[in-house]
Amino acid sequence: MGTTSKRFQDLNLSNYFLFAAAAEDEETSQLLLETLLGIKIGDVKVSVEHSLLYSSDFRSVRLDVYVSDTVEVHYNMEMENGDRTSLPQRSRYHQAEMDVVSLAPGEDFAELKPVYVVFICTFDPFGRGLYRYTFENRCCEEDFSLGDGATRVFLSTKGTNEDEVPKELVNLLHYVENSTDAYVSEVDDPTVRKLHERIRELKRSREWEARYMQFEELLREREKEGRVEGFEQGRMEERKRILALTAAMAAAGEAEQIPRLSGDPAFLEEMLAKYRIRDAQTAGN
Repeated sequence: MGTTSKRFQDLNLSNYFLFAAAAEDEETSQLLLETLLGIKIGDVKVSVEHSLLYSSDFRSVRLDVYVSDTVEVHYNMEMENGDRTSLPQRSRYHQAEMDVVSLAPGEDFAELKPVYVVFICTFDPFGRGLYRYTFENRCCEEDFSLGDGATRVFLSTKGTNEDEVPKELVNLLHYVENSTDAYVSEVDDPTVRKLHERIRELKRSREWEARYMQFEELLREREKEGRVEGFEQGRMEERKRILALTAAMAAAGEAEQIPRLSGDPAFLEEMLAKYRIRDAQTAGN
């Protein structure tokens, strides 16, 4: 992820923090999802407890956005700025994580809700020049869908197939890296204009600017402590640990207590000790 010296007011939507802040607004998340996926969805609810932006002590660095709509389809969105070859595996992990927390104890597997894992990349994750790559599980022999309700979508700001995708999608993806008044005026796109209003509102907010400065300070402190190197690997290992814990709690009939994990550090430590999940190695065993 890395630190940045940019002022909050100069950030583009490609910045992890600004993207998570913008998507905290439910209308904005719905607008983003509908444009990125090319589908109409119902009103959405953003699960704010997953985000660093709501953690008073910044114990976890987590800037992906969890959303569900009125028909209980679940979405995970995340901004990606580094050319990471592990994105397919990470999308698989995101999907598994969402499935574990969405199925209550005693529920049949048929009750699993449809899920979309969405990565917005400022690079081409597969090198084929597409603005949007959509994946689902299919039969190799007969080429039909497995029908498990899981879809993974990778968006690229570096696409070249403008004639094959909606203009609104192209405009939005270009806006990700050029979130300026000048660009918005140039494209004259209602979707981009509405999103830009949200971004301008955030940049005028002293509260959000203060949160951004806190976030930057956190990363600087981690650098001083020698913990930034291998940050992405550490982030994945922490997710493995939390996934193992939530799975154990769900199996033990404590699913209703899972939401407390993000807002109560003492309770999190208590549960990790109770289920003997202390590190990534333990979580993987």
